[in-house]
Amino acid sequence: MKVEERINKIIEEDGSAYFILLDPEENIVDIAEQVYSYVDAFLVGGSIGISNLDEKVKELRKFKKPIILFPGNVDGLTRYADAVLYMSLMNSLNPYWIVTAPTLGALKILEYKLEPIPTAYLCIEPAKKTSVGFVGDIKEIPRDKPKIAALYCLSAKFFGMRWAYLEAGSGAEKPVNDEMIKLCKKLSGINLIVGGGIKKPEIAYNKVLAGADVIVTGNVLEKDTNLAEKFYDSIKKAGREKWK
Repeated sequence: MKVEERINKIIEEDGSAYFILLDPEENIVDIAEQVYSYVDAFLVGGSIGISNLDEKVKELRKFKKPIILFPGNVDGLTRYADAVLYMSLMNSLNPYWIVTAPTLGALKILEYKLEPIPTAYLCIEPAKKTSVGFVGDIKEIPRDKPKIAALYCLSAKFFGMRWAYLEAGSGAEKPVNDEMIKLCKKLSGINLIVGGGIKKPEIAYNKVLAGADVIVTGNVLEKDTNLAEKFYDSIKKAGREKWK
């Protein structure tokens, strides 16, 4: 089964999925060892530089979880992953991040036989204060303007993308708000990934009820891997309630 089909099946059965973002600059294998039982897939990537990506991703394969690349640039690709979020940073001011970077990576994705998952990447306030905001040269979508984000999601759907990633930025002070998630889902119906600033399981729970299909956490687990089980339980509980 392809990775995207597998994730869609999890969402269909559980109402939601949980991804953990692993930054290759950290000791990702040690983190994965402690959390893999509570995740549906690993996201691997970062905004600033990547070293020894092949070796680290190759080691992750032993955990038997889908490995999806979350590339910050064309150097964020490796043949040892299963799939890649083929992303356009739609609200960047720099065309490199909108179309040039994914285009430059396309041939390598084909060569490595990675499964591309077409994704609109949207940076929401306060992402401008985080690494992705600086590197991606974004025109930040204000937290209190959910219609703007919803229109981007609708546009992404019309372009043929099947996923939208609403990103507040790694370690963000505040996550994407529930009103924005709800409107994006209602207007576009696109699959929604939500990440950045989700520091407590109860916050993840509310994001799923608002319409998030996938929740992503990263920094919070680098500090305390024991939270993975609590996040997983909250996300799955909300998914079941969402389907009622």
